Amino acid sequence: MSTPRQPSGGGADGRRPVKGAAPRPAAPRGQSAGRAPSPKAQSPKQQSPRAQSPKPQSPRPQGSKAQPAKPAPAKGQGARGQAPREQSDRPRAPQQRRPDGRLPAPRPRPQRRPPTRRPASRGIRLADPRRRLRVITIVLSVVFSIFAGRLVQLQLLDSDALAADANTNRYLNIPITAERGSITSSDGVALAATVDAYDITADPAMFTPEATGLPDAPEQAAALLAPILGLPQEKIAADLHTPKTRYKRLAAQQTPDVKNQISDLKSGLEKQAGSRACQAQKRLLNKPAEEGGRTRLDNECVNPLAGVFNRDTQKRVYPSDGLAANLVGFVNAEGEGAGGLEQQYQKLLAGKDGHSSYAQAGGRLVPTAGGSLEPAVPGTDLRLSVNRDIQWAAQRAITDQVSNAGAEKGYVIVQDVRNGQVLAMATSPGFNPNDLSTAKNSQLGNPALQDAFEPGSTAKLMTMAAVLDTGKATWDTKVTVPYPLVRGDVAFKDDVEHDTWYLTLAGVLAKSSNIGTIEAAQTLGATQPEANQVLHDYLRRFGIGRQTGLGFPGETAGLLDKPEDWKASKQYTIPFGQGLSVNALQATSVFSTIANGGVRVAPSVVQGTTAPDGKYTPAPAPEQSRVVSEQTAKTLGEMLESVVSDEQGTGGKAAIPGYRVAGKTGTANRVDPVAGGYRGYTASFIGYAPADQPRVTVSCVIQDPVNGHFGGQLCGPVFKQVMEFTLKTLQVPPSGSEAPNLPVEWKP
Repeated sequence: MSTPRQPSGGGADGRRPVKGAAPRPAAPRGQSAGRAPSPKAQSPKQQSPRAQSPKPQSPRPQGSKAQPAKPAPAKGQGARGQAPREQSDRPRAPQQRRPDGRLPAPRPRPQRRPPTRRPASRGIRLADPRRRLRVITIVLSVVFSIFAGRLVQLQLLDSDALAADANTNRYLNIPITAERGSITSSDGVALAATVDAYDITADPAMFTPEATGLPDAPEQAAALLAPILGLPQEKIAADLHTPKTRYKRLAAQQTPDVKNQISDLKSGLEKQAGSRACQAQKRLLNKPAEEGGRTRLDNECVNPLAGVFNRDTQKRVYPSDGLAANLVGFVNAEGEGAGGLEQQYQKLLAGKDGHSSYAQAGGRLVPTAGGSLEPAVPGTDLRLSVNRDIQWAAQRAITDQVSNAGAEKGYVIVQDVRNGQVLAMATSPGFNPNDLSTAKNSQLGNPALQDAFEPGSTAKLMTMAAVLDTGKATWDTKVTVPYPLVRGDVAFKDDVEHDTWYLTLAGVLAKSSNIGTIEAAQTLGATQPEANQVLHDYLRRFGIGRQTGLGFPGETAGLLDKPEDWKASKQYTIPFGQGLSVNALQATSVFSTIANGGVRVAPSVVQGTTAPDGKYTPAPAPEQSRVVSEQTAKTLGEMLESVVSDEQGTGGKAAIPGYRVAGKTGTANRVDPVAGGYRGYTASFIGYAPADQPRVTVSCVIQDPVNGHFGGQLCGPVFKQVMEFTLKTLQVPPSGSEAPNLPVEWKP
């Protein structure tokens, strides 16, 4: 076994001796040459701390081999920057002592270089990462708290309001107009009906520049719609310039033809706006200019009628073109009654409107978004007592006579004496409710109920009724009629100048003597005030001075002063029909009362109603009251026959062959409703037939005629024409007996 080879030039520890260094002493006995003595064996002085730097060695003796120099540290690397030496497994050799036995002096410890400080950073530097984490946590907590608070506000606190606002912008509330009830004649023929029509509507929010891409969309739409709707272009444009309103009605109750014209025009524009070229423009809208973007679309690529719609509704029509228009009335542009029975029964006819709500997007219905619907309740139908055929005959007769007489106006009323129902109420001039633009305001009313006029001689019937019913005279009471008759400071005359007449009371009525009527009225009381009171009471019983009970809009009650106010000449003129005023139906009702045996039946024009469910309800029975005795009524009827049948009577032109006719003429000074005072005349004739079995009363009144002014002359023929037609229509048999022809004169 060979011995390991010692390293060259080395001592026992394998190190090369340093040149000029003293030789290392031999190891003590019992210790290997390669080992350092045990630390316990060394004296404290011989131990050097590991932390201390190696002490400088004393110069070695000459002849010893010098050890190689240690490599110098890298440039710029200080003592602290040196890498730590690798610890050897071998123990350090003990330090050699000097010859004097002392240890060599320790090497001086090299001075440490002060650490180089880096320049301070100018930005904020969070040295502590935990602090940085806390700041980030706080910031994120604040941000998420804001988000959470806003979410709570939107989802919980303001959810209902926001949903309501969203629905307001998304949902359209469209009213549903109830179908208006019809008005029919007694035989069920429509005098006023409702047909399908269309309201042209718009959503102004769809005409804004943002919605259309056009700065003048309302003006373009107005230019297209104005010729079709017949409305000013400025008005349509103004309606469309209301973007805060989601619903605007441009035109109401348009015909299907108008609706189709707008629909066709809208479809054509929509097809044109959907072309490929227009779609390309829409894709470039609001894009940057460098990308070929556009700020607006060409007019050809925008449908300005996209926000125009039509809504199903109804239109009021009057099939007979004005038949009974003054009685039936009319509706305004909103479909509400504005005159006549249309106005009087507005609530009943109108029903109850409904409404529908639906979601829309871009003007199109969103079927899956839900909505609501409240159906409309149709109105109730009115069935009138008016006979359509009789109404037509009456209207034709009065229209012709007003024209022939050059009169301002006239009216005819036909009434059933048994139940008070009005069979016809015609006026002239009338109007066509289908086209109100051709009518004057003065023609839109119903003068038969709204005009108050002095009746004249037709009122003498009430004076004679009071005289007979109180027993102050009989039909054959002899009356001397002078000419003139002076009462107070006024001289009263008859319509013709004459010598003294010797007339019966029947003759006073037949010849329509004012003077004879004054004398008869004076017998009603011991004094003139007492006579005035009695006559006033009878006038009130006949319905004078109070409305008829129809409840017609604008109906006049007439004028009847209290008897204590009958001063001066009025107490003498009222008995022959001057100084009080009535409407035509009041005057007609007086004669119907006599024809009905002295019992007054309140006039009526409505027979009944038909509810939306089809149930018919008759009108309530009219009020009835006895005015004079049956005997008085019979006597008065015979006296009235003398007016028509006697050759000295004033109503000969009202005679109807085969029928006994009872009636009375009237010619009164007319009060000018504008200037006041008397100007012109009121001509009238009122009668009933058959006189022996009364069935119908007909009245005729003509205001301010020019060609003649006597009632028998102007209204007698109208009465005859209307009465003949009515009797035939109702199939009333002719009279079975001759008229009594009561004597009208007596010889002194």
